[in-house]
Order: sequence, then structure tokens, then C-alpha cells
Amino acid sequence: MSEPKSAAAAPLRAVKGMNDLRPPESARWEWFDAVVGALMRRYGYQLVRTPIVEPTALFVRGLGEVTDIVEKEMYSFVDAMNGDHLTLRPEGTAGVVRAAIEHSMLYDGGKRLWYAGPMFRHERPQRGRYRQFHQVGVEALGFGGPDVDAEVILMVRALWRDLGLDDVRLELNSLGQPDERRAHRAALIAHFEAHAGLLDDDARRRLHSNPLRILDTKNPAMQPLVEAAPRLMDYLGEASLKHFDAVRRVLDAVGQPYRINPRLVRGMDYYNLTVFEWVTDRLGAQGTVCGGGRYDGLVELIGGKPAPGVGWGLGVERVLDLVRESGVEVPPSAPDAFVVIPDAAAVAAATSVAEALRAAGVAVLLHAAGREGPGSMKSQFRKADASGARFALVFGAEELSRGEVAVKPLRDPAAPQTTRPLDAAERWAHELLAP
Repeated sequence: MSEPKSAAAAPLRAVKGMNDLRPPESARWEWFDAVVGALMRRYGYQLVRTPIVEPTALFVRGLGEVTDIVEKEMYSFVDAMNGDHLTLRPEGTAGVVRAAIEHSMLYDGGKRLWYAGPMFRHERPQRGRYRQFHQVGVEALGFGGPDVDAEVILMVRALWRDLGLDDVRLELNSLGQPDERRAHRAALIAHFEAHAGLLDDDARRRLHSNPLRILDTKNPAMQPLVEAAPRLMDYLGEASLKHFDAVRRVLDAVGQPYRINPRLVRGMDYYNLTVFEWVTDRLGAQGTVCGGGRYDGLVELIGGKPAPGVGWGLGVERVLDLVRESGVEVPPSAPDAFVVIPDAAAVAAATSVAEALRAAGVAVLLHAAGREGPGSMKSQFRKADASGARFALVFGAEELSRGEVAVKPLRDPAAPQTTRPLDAAERWAHELLAP
């Protein structure tokens, strides 16, 4: 469909709740990505990328029909070409599990995987909650022991350390197994039916379809009723309690504090046994910055052979908000060297040296001349200083006549200016990288 023509077209804007990432903020994201990538390598997790668009049935079956995500938040549509029902992914776990099944990734044993990328939920945009947001997560598939539950929890602890965050607390719970939850479910229904007049509309709607989610209500008026509700922990059998105790023993052994939160249920139906959240008081109502747990039935639910799984996901925007609120200093994204070009005749030589330095691993920003020429040396040095570069490479006529370039330190006024040969940049490149 073509737009109506007008004398002056109105500027187009991004979709509400879907934001552009621009410099200098993008440097913060690059730093975060590097920290996450290094963490995953240390723990032996391998990257997996899945499509942004998946079959709608994947999320209906995997997340549960009566979850908020499926009922109210998914961007779903029918493909006009073939009638397929498709959805922009609202979370990462279901897609990773689908990929593992489709490509028989577990045929030779468990896999430790991680993902990163944009997700989509149609909700009211606010700080830390956007319609397009970004997640990082891990999925350990094929491992049933409590040791891996503890491992994925401790990965998050290591991430907070690497990001310089110390005001994040761990909360734990166990959801047991399906038969234990069924017994608890019956007790919950009886409890809430006995106090039906105190239920809000959302709780009444969930009462018989998913009463466990009522425990996660944010309605202050319902908190006393929720606090008085039967606790799932009282319905757990010996095996579930043993699994939970084993997770806690590992956390205790490494000195990781935690609080057992019997009302912690998470937002997806696929969880069982261990569930956890990392929370902070620095972000107001949006206190949860990472959550996850075990989901041993999800692989079979999506269509694969039964296999256990455990993992977590975090919202990048929310974590970077926390980094900012905590006053963490993020290393600036700056070149190692800025090329100053006094005369247009020096462009070819400057470009040749810049390319040799880049090939040797040096980040080089080349001054871009305008139509009137390269501009004054004074203005170029202002740009060099503003770039954050540690050195200026000056390709003056006198230096070029000797086959040299001047190397001027920008961050240490006491350091002397030197010269280096044009035809051997790869031999002195390391000097620009030295701390």
C-alpha cells in the first residue's frame, strides 16, 4: 500500500516502545556484550541463535495458554502468503528448546547453550519494560542434577561481579513436580473459593485455570489473602525436597546468601523444582533483574524426547539501568589513535598507514575532510581530543618528506612527541596498544 503524496512528508518515527540505540549509549551495550561473552566462555556455554519469528503454537504450548504473555502480550499474526500462524518471540527458552529438538542436539549428551537478542511483548512501555526489549539467557539441556541448578545461579552471581554490581539479592523456591503441584492446586482453589469476595477480576479469571499465578499478584489489596494461602513447600515429596536441599548446599558451600520465597512462582507454566530470581531495590517496582529455574517437562511438551533443562534470562535494558543507577564506570569506546591530516596530499599515505595499523589490531579513527579540504590543524586536534584517542598521528609535509609520521600522546602532556617510519607500521603498532 502506497502512502498518500503530500507537499512535505511528515518525518517517520519509531514504533512506540521500540527504541533506537545510539552512540554514546551503544558503547555501554558493547561493553555489556563483551562481559557476557567472556562469562559464557569461562563456563563453557555455546552460543545459539534462533529466529525472531516462530510458530505461534510454540509459545501457546510451551508457555501456557493462560499466562499473561500468551493471553495479552504476544505480537501474533497470520502469514498472508500461506496462512501460517506466527509470533514475534516474547522470550528465548521455547525457541532454544525447539531448535535443540529440531536439530537433534541432545543425541550425544547434554548441551550448555546461551542466547542473546531482541524479544517482543505488547505491553505499556515504561522504564525497564519496552515492546521490543533484549534478553540474554542460558539453557542447560539434558542435565537433571541439582549441581547444574546451582551452576546457572552462580553464573549470574559472576555476571554481577563482572559488571561491578553488588546490590542484587537471590530469592529461591521449589515448585516440586506436577503431582505435588496438583495437590497444592486443589488446596489453593479451596482457599480462594472460601474467600471469593476478596478476589479481583484477574484472580477470579485464573482461579480454575491457573491458581498458582494468583500468588504472583501485584494487587496490594490481595496480599493478606495470598499470604494466608497454602504453601507449595508443604506439599513437596521427599525427592523434590532432596533436590532443593542439594541446590542450597552448593550455594551455602560457596557463600552465596539467599532468601527462600515461598510465593516465587515465575511467569511461565513450564517450570518445576528449582526457581529463582535476582532482585534489587534500586529500580523501584521493576525489582527483578534476572529469573529462571528448572523446566524438565518442556522438551517433551514441545515435541521432543523427554529431557531435563534449567536456565535463566535477564532483560538487558533493565540490567543496564541498574549499572547506571549503581554508578558503575563503563570503559569508554575510544580509538587508540586519531589521524590528523594537515593537507589533502597526505590522505593516501595516512590511509595506507591507518590500514596497516588496523590490520595489527589498532583502532584508528581517520579525520574525514570536507569538500573544502581537511580543515585546520587546531580543529582536527580538538576532534582528536574529543574522540578519546590516546595518540594523534600527524602526517605533516615535513614528516612525510622523511618517510615518517609524528606520534603525539594526547593523554599524557609530559610524554614527548616522536616519529615512526611510514613503511613499518606493523612493527610499531604495539606501542599504540601498550597501557
